[in-house]
Amino acid sequence: MEPARREKQNVAILVSSQVLFMIASITVMTLSGVVGQQLSPDPGLATLPIAMMMLGTVASTLPASLYMKRVGRRRGFITGASLGGVAGGLLSFAAIALGSFWLFCAGNLLLGLYQGFAMYYRFAAADVANPAFRSRAISFVLAGGVVAAFLGPWNASAATDLIADVPAGGPYLVIATLALLAIGLLSQLRVPPSGEPQPGETSRPMAAIAARPSFVVAVLAGAVGYAIMVLVMTATPLAMRARGFEMGQVAFIMQWHVLGMFAPSFVTGGLIARFGVPRILLTGTLLLTGTALVANLGASLAHFWMALVLLGIGWNLLFVGGSALLSSVHTEAERGKVQGVNDLIIFSLVAMGSLMSGALLHHLGWEALNLAMLPAVLLVALAALWLRLATNAQREDAGSPLPRR
Repeated sequence: MEPARREKQNVAILVSSQVLFMIASITVMTLSGVVGQQLSPDPGLATLPIAMMMLGTVASTLPASLYMKRVGRRRGFITGASLGGVAGGLLSFAAIALGSFWLFCAGNLLLGLYQGFAMYYRFAAADVANPAFRSRAISFVLAGGVVAAFLGPWNASAATDLIADVPAGGPYLVIATLALLAIGLLSQLRVPPSGEPQPGETSRPMAAIAARPSFVVAVLAGAVGYAIMVLVMTATPLAMRARGFEMGQVAFIMQWHVLGMFAPSFVTGGLIARFGVPRILLTGTLLLTGTALVANLGASLAHFWMALVLLGIGWNLLFVGGSALLSSVHTEAERGKVQGVNDLIIFSLVAMGSLMSGALLHHLGWEALNLAMLPAVLLVALAALWLRLATNAQREDAGSPLPRR
């Protein structure tokens, strides 16, 4: 019973840490553009702090994975929460107090480092869970976003006047405080030896791992699904405002979108265990296709609501499915570089999507922008079919009976 209790405690720590991190992430996405507009010498640079957060994530993703391979998950996560969450939140607050736009960008860059480490909470869940519970553990960690969907926007608004002399600085102090709380929780994380790097383990070349169909499909599903989600999500407020919707209506749509992203995580792991990763990925591509179709059927509030909910659920299936698939392609010795390369590719595309979103919306329009995503969605669907055929062929070559599909 002791290993079972430790497993549940570890997963609970990771879920709680995910909630605390996601509150920080959603606060930045909600508030940093507004603060940037107030501090920026050029209105065109208003969203640069958010872009700096994404840049910090891209720059730290691979080093974070390699660092944790050397020192372990617990020390790595505490480092990320300290240097990224605590220092980033305090520096952002100081920048607002001093009226320094560039210092504020630096604070958001550090918050991106926090994200670069925290994105590995889902992989740590796979490390601490037994094989039968692994996909569910990943899903539970991502489900922490459901709570953050409410607390993130609340922090961005309710804590604005926390410090009267520093308007809009309060939420960043809350981020630093919550990161301290996360450090306390993570200090109790105990990753079993099988989930930590072992001395003397051999490691295949990255090229050999990358040639495996499972790796290709895992990375493609995660990267394309995440990039499309961020691109369309970032364009949505601009598209809605251009059609005369109020900010309250925009916030309503975005909250439902975030719920669509994370609420399915309570069941995605179970669906993967029952139906297999390829079917889940194919379902995700169908939902993203539905997003584009609904967006082209009309521009009412109901159309935006349906499109963004489908977008969130489709992202969830692709991201959780890709994460579960990736955990099956590497050994413990290979974990650091494989997971690091995976997230480096994902967040490089995410950063590109967030930067391209406004320009694509301006040049293509809302409807055409959504249609332009379909070729990439089709690519993921074909890759999932390829994986299923390759897996079946391997089972046939091994002489094992094929499972029912």
